[in-house]
Amino acid sequence: MIELIPAIDLIDGKCVRLTKGDYDCKTVYNEDPVAQAKEFERLGFKRLHVVDLDGAKSRHVVNDHVLRAITSATSLVVDFGGGIKTEADIEKAFSAGAAMVTVGSIAVTKPELFLSWLDKYGAERLILGADVRGGKVSINGWKEDSQEDLLPFLRRYVEHGVSNVLCTEISKDGTLAGPATELYKRIMAEYPHINLIASGGVSSTDDILALQQEGIPSVVFGKAYYEGRIDINRLPMPDSNAASPLTNHQSPITNHTLAKRIIPCLDVKNGETVKGTNFVNLRSAGDPVELGKAYSDAGADELVFLDITASFEERKTFTEMVERVAREINIPFTVGGGINELSDVERLLHAGADKVSINSAALRRPELINEIASHFGSQVCVVAIDARNDSDGWHCYVKGGRQRTERGLFEWAKEAEQRGAGEILFTSMDHDGVKQGFANDALSRLSESLSIPIIASGGAGSMEHFRDAFTLGKADAALAASVFHFGEIAIPDLKHYLSKENINVRL
Repeated sequence: MIELIPAIDLIDGKCVRLTKGDYDCKTVYNEDPVAQAKEFERLGFKRLHVVDLDGAKSRHVVNDHVLRAITSATSLVVDFGGGIKTEADIEKAFSAGAAMVTVGSIAVTKPELFLSWLDKYGAERLILGADVRGGKVSINGWKEDSQEDLLPFLRRYVEHGVSNVLCTEISKDGTLAGPATELYKRIMAEYPHINLIASGGVSSTDDILALQQEGIPSVVFGKAYYEGRIDINRLPMPDSNAASPLTNHQSPITNHTLAKRIIPCLDVKNGETVKGTNFVNLRSAGDPVELGKAYSDAGADELVFLDITASFEERKTFTEMVERVAREINIPFTVGGGINELSDVERLLHAGADKVSINSAALRRPELINEIASHFGSQVCVVAIDARNDSDGWHCYVKGGRQRTERGLFEWAKEAEQRGAGEILFTSMDHDGVKQGFANDALSRLSESLSIPIIASGGAGSMEHFRDAFTLGKADAALAASVFHFGEIAIPDLKHYLSKENINVRL
């Protein structure tokens, strides 16, 4: 029985379809891809194919927050592609719940790198993407045609153990003109033992049944379903009690055991990394570019870089420093400080940041969260909250912790999520720099009340404190500064300790 794989293609966090890979020929079919995924699951599908079209265009994963939302809300076995250019992109997809990732362009442009991934992750977790136009394999979101002929290209990797191939005939995709059946038959005749996933051109239920008749193992379809051309009652649907053919090959990183992240934070003032206690008594901790590279090399999962003075005069210098750091690291990079409008976000993203962190500006004008999420995607927007547990409860502070607001921590965090924030970075001012542990009670309450990731900040002094933040505080990530800057805790040692404590981390 042919395996049925509905598709969700993502642009700006919405479910869309292109025609022949043309980004100017886009149709939005559902503004809520999570709701669409739930509908596929309700209909009885077991698999889902998610394509990050923003990622394919920008050459790095963009819509992992949508992937995470889908895998958290459904039990679908999801494969994810688009923008997979580095090992960090692969890890990001797996951490967001993907069972498999599809790699296309890198297999063309950097074959040795792809083979190293094949060796590291195994053939059951990687899908070789072969997007074809005029017999040649296309790359970078179908914007460029390589000189690779399809069948020799496949032979190279099948001989190295590739078993899953997603082949899309670009001239057919989104046209509802019927699939490239003859092409798929030639592939299966040459490589009868691979799991070929046919993609592009499916226009009706009959097309799917015809592919099954030809012995094609799997088929992806999208536009035909969205435009009402698929009769679910006529499809060879899987037994609702049966496992998906790929269930045994899912990533061991399940929705309930997503890898916890370790994040060094660099507070920068006048070109130096500094660190204090309770937001005061700052002391120098080293060159931010050198520290950033060292943390990236040591296995940090992400890096946060904050301009804590954020004066107008330092803006150019700080941006140049962001550019220098971005050139030296290969992990996700969040930058904050002095971000007040979209042009600030655009400037920092252009300099090499992956995300931005906003704090005072968001409290002053909450609409900024909506604007960032709308223009750049929720994954770009980290809302940082500095809070203190005062006599009348937790309150948010601004201006580097110097000014109290009347906004409550938990109410503000919920509003930030509703406005489109991708993550909350919560710093307990009472715990900051004193090295007595994180504010785990508040962390736990945040984690239980929100569906977006929570980053714990403030209070790390020992490896046990990180453990407690993940177990008691239920945080998704833990951020620290001085214990890393001054060599008190080494990131590789911390990760091995957490692994021994049965906490899932990337080693």
